[in-house]
Amino acid sequence: MYHASLKCLSPMTYGILFEKIESGELPHGFYYAHVPALGLTTHGEGIEGARAAAEDLVKLWLGEKKAAGESIDSPSEFFFSTIEVSESALQSA
Repeated sequence: MYHASLKCLSPMTYGILFEKIESGELPHGFYYAHVPALGLTTHGEGIEGARAAAEDLVKLWLGEKKAAGESIDSPSEFFFSTIEVSESALQSA
């Protein structure tokens, strides 16, 4: 755990999960960027836009935590997996 009053000399690496937005909430080509370790989500145009938005959000969020004197937990390992759900499973639900 990093304490807000201590300077972190090494960079903190957070996993980002990207999700294409298909719902029509935003124009075509936008992606959500989820940062599970911090419970943050943002969005941007394309993967790079979403990544840049996530980087800005994480920096802002960590800065606010530090300014408030709150501790900042070290990022944890991040794993991603998928599951397959058949059409028949959806119909019987």
